[in-house]
Amino acid sequence: MTEEIKIGYLQKWALKLVEANIFRTFILVVIVINTIMLGLETWPAAMAIAGDLIVGIDTLAIIIFTIELILKFIAYRFRFFRDGWNIFDLIIVAAAYVPSSAGLSVLRAFRILRALRLISIVPSMRRVVQGLLSAIPSMGAVVILLLLTFYIAAVMATKIFGATFPQWFGTLGESLYTLFQVMTLESWSMGIVRPVMEVHPYAWLFFVPFVLVSAFVVLNLFIAIIVNSMQEEQGEASHQERDIILHEIRTIKSEMEQLKTILIDREN
Repeated sequence: MTEEIKIGYLQKWALKLVEANIFRTFILVVIVINTIMLGLETWPAAMAIAGDLIVGIDTLAIIIFTIELILKFIAYRFRFFRDGWNIFDLIIVAAAYVPSSAGLSVLRAFRILRALRLISIVPSMRRVVQGLLSAIPSMGAVVILLLLTFYIAAVMATKIFGATFPQWFGTLGESLYTLFQVMTLESWSMGIVRPVMEVHPYAWLFFVPFVLVSAFVVLNLFIAIIVNSMQEEQGEASHQERDIILHEIRTIKSEMEQLKTILIDREN
């Protein structure tokens, strides 16, 4: 029984600590400092002057992140794994313990992914990512439309321009890549379309509609879906905050009524 009381007390203490604003702010500061240190590790001059200090701060940050995860597990127990952000943090921190010798040395470059922990710490950034993830299912139809547009345009371009411009439209794959460059509007006019128009004067009848459909219509549909999803995510977050406030108000009202009843009983 005494052990259960101690465990319960430890859990409450850990829960109070990990949900405290000062603790979250501290972790946020550690993440920012660790991100800066990882960037300095790529600077030879900084490593020559303070290499040991930079490596030491990096090691200390990993220890702090590990302690944070342990405290969260104590506070939430197995509910820890129900939160996707906790699992995300666990993977990021666990990657730091993978040995970087031999064939795994490339993993050292992925340590900068710890900066992504800012997403799980900052609520506004977390809502942005959740909005992007919730937009993915709605993007299916737009992705299919874009792929269909690219495929039809690539087949047409290969047949029309493949013989005269094999370096750009010689095969279906080359046509797809060239049309992707055209869609991004990177040197599409002077670099591709105008040289093609010197041989095929009416090539603009193909390229201009393709740019209008792919770069201005379809891509703007992506933006519209993402913006709509973020607005819905923001609205849901606001709705949850209102529910929490209303719940607290009802709780306070209930406690006041109970207190009022107790006082009336005492007077009687």
